[in-house]
Amino acid sequence: MSLSGMLRTQRFDDYRFYHQSTVNQTLHLFSAAIFLFCYALLFVDPALAGIVGWLAMLTRQTGHFFFEPNGYDAVNDVSNEYKEAIKVGYNQTRKIILLLVWGSAPIALYFHPTLFGVFDPPAGRLDFIRHVGTLWLAIGIGGGLARMLQLFVTRDLTTGLVWSFKVLTDPFHNIALYWRSPLKLMRGELLDTAIADADWGEEDAEEAAHLT
Repeated sequence: MSLSGMLRTQRFDDYRFYHQSTVNQTLHLFSAAIFLFCYALLFVDPALAGIVGWLAMLTRQTGHFFFEPNGYDAVNDVSNEYKEAIKVGYNQTRKIILLLVWGSAPIALYFHPTLFGVFDPPAGRLDFIRHVGTLWLAIGIGGGLARMLQLFVTRDLTTGLVWSFKVLTDPFHNIALYWRSPLKLMRGELLDTAIADADWGEEDAEEAAHLT
């Protein structure tokens, strides 16, 4: 399979397996916009970018944990256990571990303000917050690199590289894919009924972003 084909497959599986809720899609739309702002901040203020990025991540994961159906997937005719087992990126177990690490960062800095010499002693609350943001940025980057390396070992080099590219470009793709989700939600459509008929085949690749 070509690289573009692998990317399209990963995106399509992500959409049809994990984004059936229009609430989740809407939260991903908001999260994507925040992430794009975060990308711009990386070049200006990395510490602030770390804080903004994790606020975007919380918005995104709230949709997954609280609004996405977790039972048997009748649309795709698979169990939730099957989807979790084949998930290329972070499944729920991996996400919980990553979020626990993220949540422990401020606690670690509270008890060890310099993080064993990594940071200068904070002069005030603002310095502490900026140290938290820097550590959150490192956790986000480290989490992505760790999963990419894991995919290198458990699957193959190409799968890991394609997944990494997918994650980095997800904010752009999410906006193209879910920009109409708030309208669906306001109409009372809690589930994306277009998923059942969606087909991101080779010929439809250019139009895939407009299926919903």
